[in-house]
Amino acid sequence: MAPSTTRYYLGFNLISGVGPARLARLIAHCGSVDAAWNADALDLAMAGLDSRSSAALLSTRPQIDLDAELERAERAGVTLLTVEDAAYPALLRAAPGAPPLIYVRGTLGPADDWAVAVVGTRSPTSYGREVAHRLSHDLAQSGVTVVSGLAIGVDSVAHAAALEAGGRTVAVLGSGVDLPYPERNRGLAERIIAHGALVSDYPLGTRPVATNFPPRNRLISGLSLGTLVVEAGERSGALITVEFALEQGREVFAVPGHIFSRQSAGTHQLLRNGAALVACADDILENLNLTAAAVQHEARAELPTDPAEIALIEILSYEPQHVDLIGRTAGMSSAQVMAAMAMLELKGLVRQSGPMEYVRRH
Repeated sequence: MAPSTTRYYLGFNLISGVGPARLARLIAHCGSVDAAWNADALDLAMAGLDSRSSAALLSTRPQIDLDAELERAERAGVTLLTVEDAAYPALLRAAPGAPPLIYVRGTLGPADDWAVAVVGTRSPTSYGREVAHRLSHDLAQSGVTVVSGLAIGVDSVAHAAALEAGGRTVAVLGSGVDLPYPERNRGLAERIIAHGALVSDYPLGTRPVATNFPPRNRLISGLSLGTLVVEAGERSGALITVEFALEQGREVFAVPGHIFSRQSAGTHQLLRNGAALVACADDILENLNLTAAAVQHEARAELPTDPAEIALIEILSYEPQHVDLIGRTAGMSSAQVMAAMAMLELKGLVRQSGPMEYVRRH
């Protein structure tokens, strides 16, 4: 069952003119999302909403049956995740302007904390297709989730290669998750649902119109630690994803191409502007410190059963603590603490915040 606040986030997502920034101001003013949903005209004005947005909210709100919309999502096999949910992707939550609500078909989980976006032209050369396949396959085989946009060309190759490697992949749509686009990729979309997820912040039933695709690229980069551009022309949509990645403080990678190829003009410009040159998956893994991602995934799936690990988890907080203090509290030697911390770090339950200092991971 969806949390009680989900219904209100869903309602706001169905009203035009109330984006993440305006909704955040409204919630801050009203104290909660449910109070924001029921706000009157005065509260809307005091929260800084302009007259047009306020009018849209006040006129549309009575027409929305929140229970019916929740049931519609459930019937479609869609999970609704809000920024208040623990399961909301941590990387996306950290991105500026994160969507308050996302629609998910499939699953998102801790394994997707290690994710790289692979994007590029819809008309790749044979070289570009081979590069996209090789790099996406190797990234997925190393335990990295491949994120892309389900478009024909580089996107499709990246998703298919990740699946072929037995890995995970996430497709971000410029439509509702119940209407994957393009139609020729419906079969690929079903395979992605089984081994990853379709994700969108557009309401169910949203058609794939051209204006939807540039904004959705912020989710592609937002779900990823870095964005890799395989082939892109000077005006490629992939470069929009790069702009979002840079705004979000994420890494940008580019593959060099043939100097006479129009499909590589954009990637060469990225390289001139400082993007990291990529010739193999290890270049990305090393840059993002993901060389041990596969080992971390395997260990992370195991909850601590060792009494020492359990005791240390109980002691740790989100404030850094030195191993000597942790050891005294737990009645353990520093060597015992360090050994247990190494395993907990592999399982993704703690992290080192400084020399000999540890904190509990969120």
